[in-house]
Amino acid sequence: MKSNEEIIGSYEAWLNDPLIDSATKEELSGIAGQDKEIADRFYRDLEFGTGGLRGVMGAGTNRMNIHTVGKATQGLANWLLSKGGEPSVVIAHDSRRMSPEFALGSALVLAGNGIKTYLFRSLRPTPQLSYAVRSLGAAGGIVVTASHNPPEYNGYKAYGADGCQLIPEDAEQVIAAIAKIDNFGEVKRICQEEAEGKGLLVWLDEEADRSYVETVVGESLNRELLQGELGERFGVVFTPLHGSGNLPVREVLKGAGFRNIHIVAEQEQPDGNFSTVKSPNPEEREAFTLAIELAKKVGADIIIGTDPDADRMGAVVKNNEGEYVVLTGNQSGAIMVHYKLSMLKERGLLPANGVVIKTIVTSEMGADIAKSFGAEVENTLTGFKYIGEKMTRYEQTGEHEFLFGYEESYGYLSGTYARDKDAVVASLLICEAAAYYSSQGKTLYDVLLELYAEHGCYMEGLESRTLKGIDGVQQIGAIMNDWRSNPPSEIGGVKVTEVLDYSEGLDGLRPENVLKYRCADGSWFCLRPSGTEPKIKVYFAVKQDRPESAVSALQSLKDAVMTRVDGAQ
Repeated sequence: MKSNEEIIGSYEAWLNDPLIDSATKEELSGIAGQDKEIADRFYRDLEFGTGGLRGVMGAGTNRMNIHTVGKATQGLANWLLSKGGEPSVVIAHDSRRMSPEFALGSALVLAGNGIKTYLFRSLRPTPQLSYAVRSLGAAGGIVVTASHNPPEYNGYKAYGADGCQLIPEDAEQVIAAIAKIDNFGEVKRICQEEAEGKGLLVWLDEEADRSYVETVVGESLNRELLQGELGERFGVVFTPLHGSGNLPVREVLKGAGFRNIHIVAEQEQPDGNFSTVKSPNPEEREAFTLAIELAKKVGADIIIGTDPDADRMGAVVKNNEGEYVVLTGNQSGAIMVHYKLSMLKERGLLPANGVVIKTIVTSEMGADIAKSFGAEVENTLTGFKYIGEKMTRYEQTGEHEFLFGYEESYGYLSGTYARDKDAVVASLLICEAAAYYSSQGKTLYDVLLELYAEHGCYMEGLESRTLKGIDGVQQIGAIMNDWRSNPPSEIGGVKVTEVLDYSEGLDGLRPENVLKYRCADGSWFCLRPSGTEPKIKVYFAVKQDRPESAVSALQSLKDAVMTRVDGAQ
């Protein structure tokens, strides 16, 4: 964190730097004398963490702009070139404001360093980027997105040769390479015409899309079932929430046999302002308001929604009263685990060494289901890159055959064609599962209740507190220090039986600033600062015999924990 003198020095340096464009300088001149605003924009360099860059767009070192993106790309280029050979990179972007500019700008920096870059002509899903890195044999990838963050944000994620987001060891080397860049004059860049002329900028065509769609359709487990009357009858409402899932999800569903698909027209086209929602986040019911209205009109059996870069998928189904309810990420994941493993078992295709991989904050329900089929279950830290890392390891060693990976935050992957969560394949599987059970006279809600009866009623929740700026960083640190230094012996009248401090690197996992508390009644809660947003997240989980008691137990746990969390701010 910079001192006041360093903050003002950075601000004035940008105003006087001949390499900073006039529009940026005009924006900065407009905040002259606004000390708090200047401090927020310049108190640090926007951190290239293990998830890449993510921040508010605007002028300044602590903002997403063409200059901070260029510097990060130069560092990535230096790292790739240091490994030898002739590396190539694939770049994709979502529908956010400035995403096309950041994507092309990154490509021209890579080209300025002699690195061949494959670039999609328009928005594409993050998982397609992961697939393209693998299928093209590239050394790395970049996707410009801020996932489901508010419209003022954008971001930049970097990928390795296996199509997985950079693991911490590689990310740290890129961070070190970026830190060595003293000024924007060290960022090499050529114009688009020169890059194309030298064959350093290659535009990806329809074949790249066709290959990805066919590969995802190949993950279908019941295509023959959908070729007949069921594929015509079963109704799907889909909202891409103004993002990149629109075309690929529709193509994949059609390829699998679904023919009764309705798109939420108001949310179909790309819109970086996400003007029809408060947040383009399929984790939130509000994002499905228009989709539910449409579903009621057309009598849809299921609603699905994808976030702007189409790596997260949310599903809405009818309950026993005929009302549409949003499934949690944990519920959707458990249903998909059950569906896939039961289909494989039915056909004699369930491998003896199969593995399901989830994160430490994901429900144990899916794990119990997987184990009931004889599959192994492994936990990772939060972040799909850790799931992808294990996938690559097992692909190399043959120790396990990957079956399914997921996290509670609506990220799922079936198949080994990519190394990131894929809302496109998740849309296929959840719709296919719903259609399959519909053919048996059941809804997904019925299936969920059956799973509760068999494995116990698991229920989870998430609370988060957004704490922005310098003060927010300090507040989040204070909350974590409070819980780490003074762990509770009981919470809400229930004894705390175990404290797991992952900063010490538990269970063979890398050290991470996460605290998890297990309680005597089988419940648990976990505190974790977000790696991509100015938030502290608190996860909760309970297991009871009945849904009603689970709801009550979950609320009691939330109330007790959040009272202390909020008191520490």
